[in-house]
Amino acid sequence: MNLDSADAVSIAVAVREGEVSAVEVTQAALERIAARDRELNCFTTVTADAALADAERIDHEIAQGKDPGLLAGVPFAVKNLFDIAGITTLAGAKINAENPPATQDATAVARLKQAGAILVGALNMDEYAYGFVTENSHYGATHNPHDLQRVAGGSSGGSAAAVAAGLVPLTLGSDTNGSIRVPAALCGVFGLKPTYGRLSRAGVALFSSSFDHIGPFARSVQDIATAFDVLQGEDERDPVCTKRPPVETRHFLLQDIEGIKIAIAGDYFCKGANPEALAAVQKVADALCVSEYVTIPEAHRARAAAFVITACEGANLHLEKLRQRPQDFDPATRDRFLAGALIPSHWYIQAQRFRKWFRDQIREIFEKIDIIIAPTTPISAPLIGQQTMILDGEEILVRPHLGLFTQPLSFIGLPVLSVPIQYANALPLGVQLIAAPDQEALILRVASVLQTKGIISAFVVS
Repeated sequence: MNLDSADAVSIAVAVREGEVSAVEVTQAALERIAARDRELNCFTTVTADAALADAERIDHEIAQGKDPGLLAGVPFAVKNLFDIAGITTLAGAKINAENPPATQDATAVARLKQAGAILVGALNMDEYAYGFVTENSHYGATHNPHDLQRVAGGSSGGSAAAVAAGLVPLTLGSDTNGSIRVPAALCGVFGLKPTYGRLSRAGVALFSSSFDHIGPFARSVQDIATAFDVLQGEDERDPVCTKRPPVETRHFLLQDIEGIKIAIAGDYFCKGANPEALAAVQKVADALCVSEYVTIPEAHRARAAAFVITACEGANLHLEKLRQRPQDFDPATRDRFLAGALIPSHWYIQAQRFRKWFRDQIREIFEKIDIIIAPTTPISAPLIGQQTMILDGEEILVRPHLGLFTQPLSFIGLPVLSVPIQYANALPLGVQLIAAPDQEALILRVASVLQTKGIISAFVVS
């Protein structure tokens, strides 16, 4: 087995069947991190000793005939806004490095460990999760494994790049306006933003509470489904976490998709993108025999309202530190938080009113359509430090516009999977599969068909 490119499910099967030990898998992951991460800058902390101890425990359980869990021996890492017991939670910030270590794992970390997965460290991100590039002035930029001169995307850039580079097969990130989907697309891996509230955020440093989601990055649809299944379940530590019973989505992956109504997002989602990004959507549509288009009304206003709400909520969360220690923020983050603090309150209220209206409009669409497909990003990965790009003949800023197609969907908490598309001698791109709330199983069924057809697959640079 090639541990550089094997997916998590394959590794777990091999560990459970004794083909390879959890210790061997973990040691191999730690060696890859030591050899490659100096040029990638995915990790801010590597928990080698604890990882090897956990791997030894898994091997001992297997030797005793115990069930080690669905993800037995699978190395994983998490964006450094997830609490890890004994480690200070940075959330990409210099200020947070002064905080005491976390006293317990985030719920999501604990659930993956309970399923036998082995935590090997914490991953780089944009400060306070406010960005789409992971160019962090405190901890450095994370480099795209497909081209080290380019960004990995953000704010979960370390999470996506670590999977794409073959360092670990599974990571966790967070998504406010596209922070899972954007880096998944730019790095050529799978990234799931579940329904808002579907997975617990307990022990996660929040950016904008009414938007924030957590979710997995992985190399296959099976991995995404398995990780999602393990992470599900209500949690009293997170007041917005659903009480909806878990649905084991991995059992639906082999079902056909006959009768599922699929459409292409038109209008707003067909403009302002490079031809390659739109061609990726068409490739998926052709594979699914889809020609119908659907209009998501006022998507541009949804994006604008998302900007207002996240800026206000983020600024409010960090207002005291902005007053006391503005010099210790990443300048790009600080300036956007300060702008958010100056937004009139009636703008925020109006944006929330619009949010309710927009949710009602999308609900009506999903009464007729099951799945909508759309581009994830308007371009492939830009260069590190690149400030502007040309779209539709107009020069626009790179950072905010990488979320052009993700923000309107985060706005009302829809479940979305970004699936990777790549052409020969080209950088990866992503396509979003979008469904009504709590329909992750449906999205994963469609993705599984596309994977079986060879239309989508993760691109691991080992």
